[in-house]
Amino acid sequence: MNLLILLVIFAAVLALAFALFNFLGVKKMPEGTEKMSEIASAIRVGASAFIRYEYKVLVVVVAIVAVIMAVVTTWHAAIALVIGAGMSACAGFVGMKIATYANVRVSNRARETRDIGKTVKVAFKGGSVMGLCVGGFALLGLFIVYMIFGFGLSQLQETSASYVNLLGLHFIPFTMTLSGYALGCSIVAMFNRVGGGIYTKAADMGADLVGKTEAHIPEDDPRNPATIADNVGDNVGDVAGLGSDLLESYVGAISSGIILAYHMFLQSQALHLGMTTDLLQKCILFPLVFAAVGLIACCVGIASLLFKSGMSRDPHKDLNGATYVSAGTTMVLGLGAAYLIFGGMDRAVLSSALGFSAGMFSPWIAATIGIAAGVIIGAFAEFYTSTDYNPTKRLARASLEGSALTITQGLALGMKSCMAPCIILGGGIILAYNIAGMYGVSMAAMGMLSFVTATVSVDTYGPISDNAGGIAEMSELDAEVREITDTLDSVGNTTAAIGKGFAIGSGALAALALMISYLYSYNEAGTDLILNLIDPMTLAGAIVGGALPFLFSGMLIEAVAKAARKMVDEVRRQFKEIPGILDGTAKPDYKTCIEISSKGAIGEMKVPSLLAIIVPVACGFIFGAEFVGGLLIGSTVCSIMLAIFTGNAGGAWDNGKKYIETGAIEGHGKGSPAHDAAVVGDTVGDPLKDTVGPCLDIFIKIMSTVSLVAVYVFHHYNLVDLIGKLIG
Repeated sequence: MNLLILLVIFAAVLALAFALFNFLGVKKMPEGTEKMSEIASAIRVGASAFIRYEYKVLVVVVAIVAVIMAVVTTWHAAIALVIGAGMSACAGFVGMKIATYANVRVSNRARETRDIGKTVKVAFKGGSVMGLCVGGFALLGLFIVYMIFGFGLSQLQETSASYVNLLGLHFIPFTMTLSGYALGCSIVAMFNRVGGGIYTKAADMGADLVGKTEAHIPEDDPRNPATIADNVGDNVGDVAGLGSDLLESYVGAISSGIILAYHMFLQSQALHLGMTTDLLQKCILFPLVFAAVGLIACCVGIASLLFKSGMSRDPHKDLNGATYVSAGTTMVLGLGAAYLIFGGMDRAVLSSALGFSAGMFSPWIAATIGIAAGVIIGAFAEFYTSTDYNPTKRLARASLEGSALTITQGLALGMKSCMAPCIILGGGIILAYNIAGMYGVSMAAMGMLSFVTATVSVDTYGPISDNAGGIAEMSELDAEVREITDTLDSVGNTTAAIGKGFAIGSGALAALALMISYLYSYNEAGTDLILNLIDPMTLAGAIVGGALPFLFSGMLIEAVAKAARKMVDEVRRQFKEIPGILDGTAKPDYKTCIEISSKGAIGEMKVPSLLAIIVPVACGFIFGAEFVGGLLIGSTVCSIMLAIFTGNAGGAWDNGKKYIETGAIEGHGKGSPAHDAAVVGDTVGDPLKDTVGPCLDIFIKIMSTVSLVAVYVFHHYNLVDLIGKLIG
């Protein structure tokens, strides 16, 4: 057992060492011309300034939440929260830094070699640093929590609510500690995603609305004052935000299984179902070990592309190959982990205590179902957003008839794209439950994210390629170089849509597992876990919860629009007051546009970011646990649909525009009325796919985690119960 624990730290160190190797490998590459270096430096300085300012705000929020947790829950959870926030912040910061180094190297490799395969390798090497840091820092933090609190303070041996806090409330020590770690990761993810999402889309929309549709200059044209801010936004939103987001999903999936195992043990003890402390320890260990072997498998998958001798002319094929190697190796190694941990256990005990219908391999089968569901959901995202398939081609052709039909067709595409992933998700839940009970559902979530290092590496490749294209345009490199970077960027839009599908799917499964733990937390052990949806309090909670994702999304879109409006005014002002910009005789003021995006993002992100923390706690202390249970169900269901819809519609609008730009529709290239209509569609889709969609999966998980942490408190102390006692 101790050797298996060492496997966790081995995987974390291996991943972080590989990340350092790739980081240094990218930095050694030449940046290209003096102008390319100058532009890359401006992007790097802008991204670093924003992330430092955001983290100053974040430190204050984390400190306040940690103090509150220490008082109302446990001091162990407060320290774990700080550890989780630190790990997530480190992953986001390192990923953002490498992206700002890799972008110009990608442009230069395309300039020097004119070879798409060699250029893909540089972009993927940069992206792999982010992916490896996500897996490495997440497992490193979990290992630290496991060793300090689990072994050092013997919390792993405490299986009952043995800890009494300052308020006299009882908690299971390790589940609360682990919840604190997950919450720390969630808070950083929310700030990075929301802040970065507002930043990048304000700049992107400002650049597109004035530059493309009014001045009719190309994307990333150096004459556009907002173009540097746009490129900075790719790094803070699509890299730092993405990394923190999926690290939080990864930790949430692992934690949900461990927390659920404790509650299932107490239920088993109350009902005499035969779950022993030894079996509990195995259930706690399996998610960690499966994640560790998944991380090792991802190192193999990433290496299979980076050290590949003959690259194809199809970047998507090569990137998919690395992902499939990672997923396949994870499944093989996971089978061995299941055998080592659950091998020799009595099949009847596993069945009665945990609902394992396939013996010792049940949790592995459930995790494999999650992997398969993730791949299929990703394939549907690709189908709806890639220019290789009809939905996006039809959307591009709709632009021939104007922007109104472009938007209408995109809305229809996004709505229709929700059905298939939800069927897969629902089917996965049913299968995983029948194979391994509720523990199996949490293992399916973990399986879906077990090769997250590979998916984040592929995802991060996208914004790096996008930045590379911008640098190529601003440096006035020849058309062949820009053609290579445009191809890489188009593939990146599709891989991003696939990654968002993984994130929301795993988020839904993890939220369901946390929901079960939530019910266990305030019900007496041995009682049936029933949340009566037709109870007025629960039903009211579900209705309010269903509206919450729409309120959250509306606030994000409005925040982007406010910041974008200021950006549009500034770009128009510069074009008007500095007439030499458009003819190339005067330089635009990039710095002011960067400041507008920075101030807009920081100013507008606070309320939406705190909504997921404040609402469930406030509702709990007013209405009680049943209302919050309904709130979680309503918000989770609606968030799944809304996230898939926004991600796929936005991705299709973006790729539809790029499809026209390639000249695929004869007579309707860049600068045509059809292209103008497609740009409008892309602009509408920008805040949907890069701000709303990615933030919704964090929204439901942070609500579930906060509710789980606070439920024992507001179950005992809430206004409705107090009024009832006074009246009674």
